[in-house]
Amino acid sequence: MPTPYDSDTDRVYEHAGFGSPVRRGSRPALIVVDLTRGFTEPEFPTGGDLTTTVEATAELVAAARAGGVPVVWTVIAYTPAEADGEAITWFAKAPGMRALREGSEAVALDPRLPFAQQDHLIVKKGASAFFGTPLASLLTGLGCDTAVICGATTSGCVRASAVDAVQYGWPVLVPALACGDRAAGPHEAALFDIQAKYGDVVGHDDVVKYLMTKGD
Repeated sequence: MPTPYDSDTDRVYEHAGFGSPVRRGSRPALIVVDLTRGFTEPEFPTGGDLTTTVEATAELVAAARAGGVPVVWTVIAYTPAEADGEAITWFAKAPGMRALREGSEAVALDPRLPFAQQDHLIVKKGASAFFGTPLASLLTGLGCDTAVICGATTSGCVRASAVDAVQYGWPVLVPALACGDRAAGPHEAALFDIQAKYGDVVGHDDVVKYLMTKGD
């Protein structure tokens, strides 16, 4: 992917030995992070217009189904006690997250996305899809050897999930077109960081082909 920084930055990272490609296994899983209405629609305080992200993700899901690749969705949602209380330290920094209440429209998956009954759904409380959730055990049980991670937001939950995935031992692919954020700067910076240190930021056609042909 094109770097949002200058050539000096590229040279520093190359000298440090960052940015090498990851291996791709034959049993990927597609992990769709937090594409709920509270993030994909600008009317919500935590959201933005992520139409392009949603459309690209729907195409990835279709490719995953065609290739027999498992699809895992995550949503972030809080109980009334959590949303109204002080137990979630994250709220001190990001009080807008209190709007993500269980049962509300904000935590419903975007209706443009093709969720199906055979898919897995994980509810989380933090940024990473792995933190405090059964995702790692689920991927192990499914026999997955590669994590394809997309969703929202690129600089928050997608990046955090990519970091944890590689720390658990899964090579990570992040399709740039299927990731979205509230602003271009954080989005591009996060993709740069993921590409340098944690996984491969990949093109849309590349990952569609991979999902369709590597899940058998």
